[in-house]
Amino acid sequence: MNFSALNRRTLLLLAVLVPLLILLGYVALRTGPLAPVPVTVATVQDRAIAPSLFGIGTVQARYTTLVGPTVAGRVKRLDVHVGDSVRAGQVLGEMDPVDLDARIRSQQATVLSTQAQLRQAQTQRDFARTQATRYAQLFAAHGTTEELLATREQELQSAEAALQAAHDAVERARADLAALQAQRSNLKLVAPTAGLVSARDADPGSTVVAGAAVVELIAPDSLWIDTRFDQLTATGLAAGLPARIVLRSRSNQTLAGRVLRVDPVADAVTEETLAKVVFDPLPQPLPPIGELADVTVSLPALPARPTVPNASLQRVDGKLGVWRVASGKLEFVPVKVLGSDLQGDVQVQGLKAGERVVVYSQRTLGARSNISIVDHIPGVSP
Repeated sequence: MNFSALNRRTLLLLAVLVPLLILLGYVALRTGPLAPVPVTVATVQDRAIAPSLFGIGTVQARYTTLVGPTVAGRVKRLDVHVGDSVRAGQVLGEMDPVDLDARIRSQQATVLSTQAQLRQAQTQRDFARTQATRYAQLFAAHGTTEELLATREQELQSAEAALQAAHDAVERARADLAALQAQRSNLKLVAPTAGLVSARDADPGSTVVAGAAVVELIAPDSLWIDTRFDQLTATGLAAGLPARIVLRSRSNQTLAGRVLRVDPVADAVTEETLAKVVFDPLPQPLPPIGELADVTVSLPALPARPTVPNASLQRVDGKLGVWRVASGKLEFVPVKVLGSDLQGDVQVQGLKAGERVVVYSQRTLGARSNISIVDHIPGVSP
């Protein structure tokens, strides 16, 4: 192999390798790890925002009444069904009295018997009193002895004691009869208030224990939403704030409401603050108990402050901040969040109006990252 042939091969190899190296360098600088990171930026603006809180709750009844027997027994009849409206004092059903009616009739007979004994004791007392008075007059006229007078007075005392015993027996019999009649009356399931039947927990023939609910009533005008809010964003939640309610069954309809109260006890497990939100006014038809609802509470508006998109907030080395762009270079600036709204705007402390911050980036950024500002990053929502 001569020298000229070797040169030709070297030149041919260089002609192939040089363009390839240039191409690889171009690719590395444009799309490889050394390529600029595409980012979208936003300008910090002084804006007033109207913050809101979003929570999820369930429709509940503020007042619930449980109607059931005071003693264990078997349900004899029920005259209402779920969804029926009832009035105060309406009889909803009745428990089986078993032998209670027979016991009442027996006690009524006992009352009549004791009353007859009372009348007999009154007659005997009156006769003994007459005799005692007569013998006292005879003794005063020396017409009888002292022993006979004492005997008649003792008979009067015995008659008065028997009369008192008969009177007590009548009162006791009447009290026992009243107790049986009250027990019989308690077997009737009566609605204490007007309401709507929300549940029937037993059917005729079922045996229930004392205090168990047979019928559940709710006050239809007392519906509210038991709502849960994340404690991290619940600052400012207070009674009286307006709310927007969207029921799951009426997703295309927004209902007006307001915060009735904020519960003093939060849920320590889920780290949520609990609040009661009422309809204003009550929707018709009424939503079912237990239906889920989306609740948005409007907080008082915040004054104009530096505002950035929520997506621009990043946490670096445990600090919350944003990547600020100045003269094409990146600088991480820690910020303090002062407020936010549900549209994704966040008011911060630590920035000035007119500065530019990174909103989205194709890769994780660092202080030495080379960036390229673009209008939109493919695959990222604007």
